[in-house]
Amino acid sequence: MKQIILVVEDDQMIRKLITIYLKGAGYEVVEAADGEIAKAVFLEHHPCLVVLDLMLPKLSGEEFCKWVREQERNEVSIIMLSAKARTDDKINGLKIGADDYLTKPFNPEELIAHVEAVLRRTGQFCQKITYNGLCIKPRKGEVLLYDKNLTLTKHEFNLLYHFMENPNVVISRENLILQLYPYVDKTVMDRTIDAHIKKLRAKIESNPGIPERIQTVRGMGYKFVVE
Repeated sequence: MKQIILVVEDDQMIRKLITIYLKGAGYEVVEAADGEIAKAVFLEHHPCLVVLDLMLPKLSGEEFCKWVREQERNEVSIIMLSAKARTDDKINGLKIGADDYLTKPFNPEELIAHVEAVLRRTGQFCQKITYNGLCIKPRKGEVLLYDKNLTLTKHEFNLLYHFMENPNVVISRENLILQLYPYVDKTVMDRTIDAHIKKLRAKIESNPGIPERIQTVRGMGYKFVVE
């Protein structure tokens, strides 16, 4: 899966230019035009890196940076992009949580080089899969639903990880049994798998208005649905 980068920039032309270059470099990009929208986009996509303008409407870049650090601390990289070019502005940006700081005007290719350099240093902390606000961190054994930490059993976590690694793919009960119980008789375990999935659904599908994430495909198994 591609690493997700959030671009927070109120100038549409600059935002689109950054997006074009990032996508050209192989990244998945989501965008926000102000700090408040950026919060919602962040919680839905859980990006690995944020390219952040500082002079934003509604919520400043500095305030958004502090909010990100409260959410995921060092798991998300932040590159500040600003017309504020004074040394004390750069120092303040780094002190409140930025990993890098570039001044405007900037060369888009230089920005890509900075993104790649930051992710080389921090990418190991950003091993996650995210779909529609649901985020699983396999190395940390954590699952987030937007801004809420979910408590899953070992089997529920393994089931969800297997589903999220195979989005929109029908997975048979036999396959799921092998993932969870490789040495147990299949005939005994069908009802157990169904019970695990029922409990998992109750935890990850609790938000009103969100379509069913794990769908039953009659006679075939289950499918983790991603739009």
